[in-house]
Amino acid sequence: MLRPILAIAATRDITRRDLTETIADHFQLSHEEREARIPTGATYVRNRVGWAMTFLTKGGLIAKAAPRVYRITDRGKSFLAEHPQFFAERDLRTLPGWREAWKTSKEGEEEPAEPSGGATPLEALDTAIATLNADLKNRLLTTVLEQSATFFEELVLDVLVAMGYGGSRADAAEHLGKSGDEGVDGRINQDRLGLDQIVVQAKRYAPDRAIDRKTIQAFIGSMTGQGVTKGIFITTSSFNHNAKEFVQRGSHTKVVLIDGNELLNLMLRHHVGVRVQKQVEILDVDQNYFSEDE
Repeated sequence: MLRPILAIAATRDITRRDLTETIADHFQLSHEEREARIPTGATYVRNRVGWAMTFLTKGGLIAKAAPRVYRITDRGKSFLAEHPQFFAERDLRTLPGWREAWKTSKEGEEEPAEPSGGATPLEALDTAIATLNADLKNRLLTTVLEQSATFFEELVLDVLVAMGYGGSRADAAEHLGKSGDEGVDGRINQDRLGLDQIVVQAKRYAPDRAIDRKTIQAFIGSMTGQGVTKGIFITTSSFNHNAKEFVQRGSHTKVVLIDGNELLNLMLRHHVGVRVQKQVEILDVDQNYFSEDE
């Protein structure tokens, strides 16, 4: 976005708001691409426009002309002429005063690092969080597989209760998994009064041992024996194609399949088997507060 924005600034004054739609049109973005959002809620295109304008400002290629309004500088005009096709962040780094422009801390305080590698700070943070979560999921799966089958059956009921099924753990779920229970590992209330129940099957399998159609058929048979039409099958492994296809064709029963990856995601989302190690609050300028628009 750097050169297109600077080229637009060479023709008129610019603001973050009007540039968002102009740049989206320039790159011929689809409706879905225009509406795609970063975790903080802003659209990707608006976020990238904002950071591109920040980079151009730090490089002295554009400067504020009025509140929320920016204008190309003489340096910007020369730089644009020197780069008729394209330029990137690495080119901005060659500009005099680039590093100094990012140094805003007082003496004795740690200076903020300038963006690097083409990623904005928020994107770098998102990447770091994704890396941390991927490592956590690997360690969490290893820990789950080390537990007993009975512990795993209790764990999946805890996850379902944490998701909001039936209220408290004591009132909402019953751990079965005993003789005479037709292979069902648990039963959970879909509502707090227990008017509608869901049976649960939990399989603590190695990741490379996929659940097949025969196993799902047996589970549906157990549902019939329990007199229910809804079931959840949770495993630490995965489901093969035939198993998924069989569930999709079911007309009298409703079965939800949760594989190992989705189970780990639910455990992280609802804090089951994990604890908060550190919380970080990310702040941003509230443009609505500073807007003078009626």
